[in-house]
Amino acid sequence: MGKITVRELTQRITGSDIWLSDDAPKGAGRFCARITRSGEQIFYFRYTSESGERVRLPLGRFDATGKNGLTLDAARTKAGELSKLYQSGVKNVREHLEQSARLEQARLEAEEARHEAEKAAAEAEQQRISKRRTVEQAARQWFAAPGKRSGQPKSTELIRRFERDVFPKIGALALEDVKKGDLRTLLEAIETRGARVLARHMIADLRQFFDYCVSFDWIDASPAASIKRTDIGAKAEERARVLSEAEVRALPQALKSAHMARSTELAIWVMLSTSCRVGELSKARWEDVDLNARTWKIPEDIAKNGHEHTVFLSPFAVRCFEELRPLSGMTEDDAGNLLPCPWVLPAKHHKEHVCEKSIAKQIGDRQRGDRGAMSNRTAHTSALMMPGGKWTPHDLRRTAATMMTALGVLPEVVERCLNHLEQNRMKRIYQRHDYAPEMREAWRLLGDRLELLTSAAENVVTLKPRTAA
Repeated sequence: MGKITVRELTQRITGSDIWLSDDAPKGAGRFCARITRSGEQIFYFRYTSESGERVRLPLGRFDATGKNGLTLDAARTKAGELSKLYQSGVKNVREHLEQSARLEQARLEAEEARHEAEKAAAEAEQQRISKRRTVEQAARQWFAAPGKRSGQPKSTELIRRFERDVFPKIGALALEDVKKGDLRTLLEAIETRGARVLARHMIADLRQFFDYCVSFDWIDASPAASIKRTDIGAKAEERARVLSEAEVRALPQALKSAHMARSTELAIWVMLSTSCRVGELSKARWEDVDLNARTWKIPEDIAKNGHEHTVFLSPFAVRCFEELRPLSGMTEDDAGNLLPCPWVLPAKHHKEHVCEKSIAKQIGDRQRGDRGAMSNRTAHTSALMMPGGKWTPHDLRRTAATMMTALGVLPEVVERCLNHLEQNRMKRIYQRHDYAPEMREAWRLLGDRLELLTSAAENVVTLKPRTAA
């Protein structure tokens, strides 16, 4: 019988079905072809099932090109594969193939379902990621949020610290991805460049920021919560610099030789005569200064402790403010109208107050000594150097407090003049006296003493701090 040939498959139709088959050993099944009366050529694999039934399993239709069916060789190869399966012991080939098809279909459906699930999960994750706030996004929102005490947005200095040290390191990280180790690395980088005190301040900033994020449920817990200030940086040394009365007497001549702006000279005397902070004076508005009533109100949003503070101005301080008034100049409103500048110490453009660091820089530049002048800075680098060493604007506040004590003002009153909060809770609750008369007298005594020290008199006796009897 041999093998089926293409010629046999394409023979003339006789009007009845014609069956062709390849020779095959017994028990191997057989490759067959049927030519129908209509002229179709169909391939089969014929075998005997486990029950003894003769089964013809269709393989496909013949097409000499293989485009619309099976070529003879392809059909014979397919039959050969089924023969191997049959000889391996699978006697119910049709059922086996149907079951295999069902299993494959189930596998494909499961695979498709898995792909769909993975796709959905990936899309959900992408949406979650797109909705997650990065550190920088959250920080920008925090900057604009009013403070608990001041009710004002965060300071430009705090924003600058974050932009310089935080955003380059972790700004692009999602909040929930920030770990304690990320913050330690950030803080250690600040410490490595020598800014050890700044690193300790940054811990407080980061704790406030992440506490804010927790309060909005953006994260479950703050990664900064367990970082202590003692873990990073150096403890800030307490400054003890106080200008002696001899130095205060020498200060007018030193200021004259320092060639500072007159407004800065007057700012120094205001700080010394009112015991205020440099930031409080830098941000002072004329609307808060009443020269007739001789008072200066420091609003709660400017006061460091968030509590409004009234300074009773001595005649000495009043004269300083009176001279500052015309120096403030004029500014333009949005319509171009000239108006008196609202700031006691305006910046050059008169639209904002002077930077609080400006006064400190001017004082510091005039105490550089042998290190010489810096580019675009003053050449009078030794003009404000004093025998007791370098001094800062905040040292003037300490000097004022020390002078008050030396003049016999009670420490309790001095603390009120400094706008320090009473640390004893019970005293805060029960002792409600505002000490206004005592504070007014304390500032008067201080102003009178400064008036005497800065006068041309030569017979001024230097006071020594009083001791308890």
